[in-house]
Amino acid sequence: MTEGEAAPAAAAEQGSRNLMLRVIAALVLAPAAVLIAYLGGWPWTALVTLAAIGLYVEWLMIVGAAHERRAVVAGGVALAVSGLCLALGRVDASLLVLVIGLAAVAIVAPARRHWTAAGFGYAAAAQIASVLLRLDQTSGFSALMLVLLVVWGTDIGGYFAGRSIGGPKLWPRVSPKKTWAGAAGGFAASLVISGGFAALGVGRTGPLLLLGAALSIASQLGDLFESAVKRQFGVKDSSHLIPGHGGLMDRLDGFVAAAVVAAIFGLLRHGVDGVGRGLMVW
Repeated sequence: MTEGEAAPAAAAEQGSRNLMLRVIAALVLAPAAVLIAYLGGWPWTALVTLAAIGLYVEWLMIVGAAHERRAVVAGGVALAVSGLCLALGRVDASLLVLVIGLAAVAIVAPARRHWTAAGFGYAAAAQIASVLLRLDQTSGFSALMLVLLVVWGTDIGGYFAGRSIGGPKLWPRVSPKKTWAGAAGGFAASLVISGGFAALGVGRTGPLLLLGAALSIASQLGDLFESAVKRQFGVKDSSHLIPGHGGLMDRLDGFVAAAVVAAIFGLLRHGVDGVGRGLMVW
C-alpha cells in the first residue's frame, strides 16, 4: 500500500472506531438519562445540576479561563445552590441565586470577563430549562422525551444523511463537516419523531410537527453556536469526557438550545408549573 493509499485507509479506520465509540457511549448514556428523566424530582434535578456545572467548566476551558479559580468556584457554587433550590421546588429562589451568581462571576473574573459570564449564563439557562420541562407532573415527562428524542433524531439523521449524501457545506467557516444534506436529514428525522408522538396519541399532529421542526432547527443552531465558540478559540473538542463524543458541550449543545426554546414556549403558554402542558396540550 502506498503512502497516498494509507492515509485514507487510516482515516476510514479512525472514523469507524469513533462511530463504534459513539454507539457504545449512546447505548449506555441514553437509557440512563431516560430512566432519570422518568423518575423526575430530585434525581433529574441533581443530574441536570451536575451537567450544568460540567458545561460551565468546559466553557471556561474553551475560552481559556479555567485557571481562574475564583470564577470556577463562584459559578459552580451558584449552580449547585440553584439546583438545591430547584429540588425544593423554589424556582424563584433559584433564579435569584443565578442572578447573584452571574454578578459574582463577572466581578471575580479578571480576564475574558464577558466570555466567562456568557458561559455561566449558558449553563444556568440549560439548568433552569431542563428542570422546568420536567416539573409538570402530568405532561413533563412526555415533553422532555419529545425534546430529547427530537434532538437525538436530528443528530443521528444529520450524521447519516451527511455521510451518505454529502454535497454542499452548511457553514464551512464554522463547521467544515456539516452539510445541507445533513441538516435536511436531521430535520426530516425530527418530523418522523414528532409525528410518532402524535400517532401514539401524545398530542395533536399539526402542533407537534411544527414543534418538532422548531426544536430541530434550534438544536442545529445550538450545535453551530458551540462550533463557532470553539472555532473562535481554536479548540476541537470541549473535553474528552465521553468516548467518541468529546465533552458535555459537544454532546449537549443541541439539547441546551432546544430545551431553552421549548421551556420559553411552554412558559409563555402555561406558566412555570405548566411548561410541559404548554408544549404537549393543545
